[in-house]
Amino acid sequence: MVVPAYNEAALLPRLVATLQAAAVRAPGGAESVELIVADNSSTDATAELARQRGCRVVTVAKRAIGAARNGGAQSARGEVLCFVDADMQVHPGTFAAIDRAMRADGIIGGATGLRSERWSLGIAVTWALLLPGVWLMGIDSGVVFCRREDFERLGGYREDQLVGEDVDYLLRLKRHGRQRAQRFVRLAGVKAIVSTRKFDQHGDWHQLGAMARLGWLTFTRRREEFGRQVRAYWYDGR
Repeated sequence: MVVPAYNEAALLPRLVATLQAAAVRAPGGAESVELIVADNSSTDATAELARQRGCRVVTVAKRAIGAARNGGAQSARGEVLCFVDADMQVHPGTFAAIDRAMRADGIIGGATGLRSERWSLGIAVTWALLLPGVWLMGIDSGVVFCRREDFERLGGYREDQLVGEDVDYLLRLKRHGRQRAQRFVRLAGVKAIVSTRKFDQHGDWHQLGAMARLGWLTFTRRREEFGRQVRAYWYDGR
């Protein structure tokens, strides 16, 4: 399990506790699950907290979440790679469900899906606008998993893409699977829980305006301003 992390001292311990609880229920027990925190040049106690809780810490200097995911994957020893964001919590049956899925030759990889840790009208409307696109693409989020050989064949995550690198990778993984008559699976019953910290910080309706601004900057090809806003929102907020 690879966890990309930048200044995640507040939420990382909560995630690790749920990962360890899920690892105990894995078919091979806790020793069969490797927990790797890819520390993306944190300036807080992220790395130390991860070590204290039994995780292996890999330092990734390049400030890009794709680079953090790739750096963690490169140091992993397992045949199956899993990725989860540091602000999530995983279901206790996560690793058992992934193991069952990965034993099937007809599956290229998949995701657990996710749900919000709290709801409000603003959050519900935001999700309602985003989910149809996810469903149409046939992908999902939460804990993402695939075989190491496929990850390496695809070249991992794009490190030059500051946002949406996860969508890009999953679409490439899905296409790769289709070429081999394998499908991308969305697991049932083991959804991860994602924090609402961005909504807590900026307000429950803020993301609608943020999506509109980024969409307009993309349409008008204002790449420098797009990059500045992405860094301010996703990279410099902690």
